[in-house]
Amino acid sequence: MTTKKKILLAGETWISSATHIKGFDQFYTTTSHSGAEPFIAALHAAGFDVDHLPGHDCAARFPDSAEALDAYDAVILSDIGANTLLLPPAVWLDGRPVTNRLKLLRDWTAQGHGLMMVGGYLTFQGIDGKARWHRTAVEEALPVTCLPYDDRLEIPEGFHAEILKADHPLLRGMPADWPLLLGANEVTCRDRADCEVLVRLPKAEGGHPLLVTGHWGRGRTVAWMSDIGPHWVPNEFVQWPGYATLWGNIMGWLTQQG
Repeated sequence: MTTKKKILLAGETWISSATHIKGFDQFYTTTSHSGAEPFIAALHAAGFDVDHLPGHDCAARFPDSAEALDAYDAVILSDIGANTLLLPPAVWLDGRPVTNRLKLLRDWTAQGHGLMMVGGYLTFQGIDGKARWHRTAVEEALPVTCLPYDDRLEIPEGFHAEILKADHPLLRGMPADWPLLLGANEVTCRDRADCEVLVRLPKAEGGHPLLVTGHWGRGRTVAWMSDIGPHWVPNEFVQWPGYATLWGNIMGWLTQQG
């Protein structure tokens, strides 16, 4: 019996607070949301076991030792800022020194595991530069470098991805024409032989990298600069058969199955 590869998805949830004003009176509501369901379903269909750690739990519960990370074959950071991993309750509330989980992730990846960063408002450098992954230990392991400021590329009219290396394992079985995407994070591909830009934005939108692979020590790394769901990834993209194929291919390569 083949053991399923196990993936840790950290982030991709949020809590919204709203103020309702009705004449003289007002009241407040909070709602919680997750953008991860289609992505998780795609990975399950491809034969992967996925643990999803919501954003509000990451500060306290994200693994803080190599032994804890060893339960996984790959870690995905999606729409979660560096501060969340740098400031667990022991540091933020108690003022105690703890393991630096960004350095831990970097070193763990080098031992032969997979690390992926997915784009969004709080990954790479993010909105107003608040994601803060620039010049961190995690960035060292990625095949791209972050900008030092707000890196969002908002393209409300949409763009079609430009495929550069259709024969790469990550793009095996993928249609040539992809549905529209509505945005991405701007990054720079590292000038290293192991780092490959497989997909990019069209030249009219700057030709920036969209999907990049690399190696870090004995591990593999991937950067996908758009989202895994709305708003940058419209429902048409999520419902497209290539969506599940793409994520299955990426996870297979990231966990060194091909």
